Amino acid sequence: MKSYLFDFDGTLVDSMPTYASMMLEILRENGVAHEPDIIKITTPLGYRKTAELFASMGLNKPVEEIVAVMNERAVHAYAHHVPAKAHVIDALRRMKARGDDLNVLTASPHMMLDPCLRRLGIYDLFTHVWSCEDFAMTKADPVIYHAAAARIGRAVEDIWFLDDNPGADATAKAAGMRVCGVYDASSAEYAQEMKRMCDAYIEDFSQIDVLDRY
Repeated sequence: MKSYLFDFDGTLVDSMPTYASMMLEILRENGVAHEPDIIKITTPLGYRKTAELFASMGLNKPVEEIVAVMNERAVHAYAHHVPAKAHVIDALRRMKARGDDLNVLTASPHMMLDPCLRRLGIYDLFTHVWSCEDFAMTKADPVIYHAAAARIGRAVEDIWFLDDNPGADATAKAAGMRVCGVYDASSAEYAQEMKRMCDAYIEDFSQIDVLDRY
């Protein structure tokens, strides 16, 4: 049996266009200037840390209010529209059927995460479905990967971590996990960097069996 820890946004589901549009719109509406790579920066942070960052950038509203706006705009999209990425559902079902241990770790809160996975019919395939809020840490903190491994009950080096975000991949690798980068249009410019940095890299989940070679 192999243990896997999957990111959610951009890895299991094609939510990054929705996420990016929502975050950029919030900044535009409030006249906040931002770095060109702001979406890459915020993706591993979760909504609260992102709201704190936006406030520090000049979004003159209470953090709780910013988080509430993010939640309101995202809940409907995740519950009704965000699709699975190509080949994900078939691959996960096949992996579960052969006895693999499947887990999720994402910056997205449960109010978006859980309804989306249930609508797609894959929630019950996972042993654990975690939001970063369950650890009170972000995926930019290497400690979260050790904490997840402890809850899974396996050594950190015996777990495959899959994520489309290069920052999260780098942190997980530094923490000792085996790391497989996943292509997403939102991080396409980092594909070559991820291929060099990660233990493996897949364009989509039709290639997931490449991990059987390790």
